[in-house]
Amino acid sequence: MGRHGEAGRAWCGGGDGGGAWGRLAGAGVGGWRGWVVGGGAVVLGGVLAFHRLVPNRPGRIGSLIESFLPWGGALVVVLLAVALVRRSAVALVALLLPVGVWVDTFGGLLLPGEPSGGRELVVVQHNVSDENRDPAGTARALIGSGADLVALEELVDPQVAVYEKALAGAYPHHVVRGTVGLWSKHPLSGEQVVDIKPPSIAEEWSRGVRAVVHSPYGDVAAYVAHLPSVRVGMGGLASQRRDESAALLGRAVAAEGVEPLILLGDLNGVVEDRGLRPLTSQLEVAESGFAFSFPAAFPVARIDQVMARSATVGRIRTLSATGSDHLPVVARVTLR
Repeated sequence: MGRHGEAGRAWCGGGDGGGAWGRLAGAGVGGWRGWVVGGGAVVLGGVLAFHRLVPNRPGRIGSLIESFLPWGGALVVVLLAVALVRRSAVALVALLLPVGVWVDTFGGLLLPGEPSGGRELVVVQHNVSDENRDPAGTARALIGSGADLVALEELVDPQVAVYEKALAGAYPHHVVRGTVGLWSKHPLSGEQVVDIKPPSIAEEWSRGVRAVVHSPYGDVAAYVAHLPSVRVGMGGLASQRRDESAALLGRAVAAEGVEPLILLGDLNGVVEDRGLRPLTSQLEVAESGFAFSFPAAFPVARIDQVMARSATVGRIRTLSATGSDHLPVVARVTLR
């Protein structure tokens, strides 16, 4: 074929020269994609680290991102897999940023938590669902937790009577106001409604209650609350009513004179969500445990919360599913 034929085969990829050219071209594409993955890693790290700087308008985009912030770790794993496939050193180095930020922000939740100091109350928080077809079974499951306090939301007739009867043996003291209630092994006093109804709601609406628990370690103020639901739609996150209710609850908590204080409730928001800042700015949240509680079929977020003041919330975890679309969460609260 001659020299010209050999050169043609090399140019077209038929010989060693073509193979080298193909490898060089492939490396060029891989490098470009590595830079894209690296750029994505830097952006992800920036969002994880500076999510408070993301504007909340339009569509409360900041709150929406914060609602799923822990899942940034899953995105890191995806980017890592791509970087390894591409063999991109640039991407692997860039991934150190989101990995470091995620570990700093959420790594502590993976730890077992500090041992109890002895002065502790076990508490359970559960939105039992107004469509629960087995309230008696739900009550039995909650009794099995051995908790000192049980907070329930979405209590409706005739289910309230079922819960009262089923829980009476283990929890002789309880208070129900509106659609929320607190059951306790220890005596209660000072029961009262906490008005957290947003101004835009005209109909009857009562989702907050407060009582003083006379525990073996002294008096404890206990609040149970169910903040308005949020919805994700084309316009973003609809959370205005939830945010207004959180502000009202925050004022009530700030004015509470009894210490320690425990807040249990379906707050329809994660602790990173800026909409709950009126509460998270003055209360401590769980030290460890993700305890994703909603939806029960495939939990992606913990919107059922246990918070405290003058007390420490240890590891929080979920219990087995009940007849609700939420999972119950249980935590140990150590009083100071």
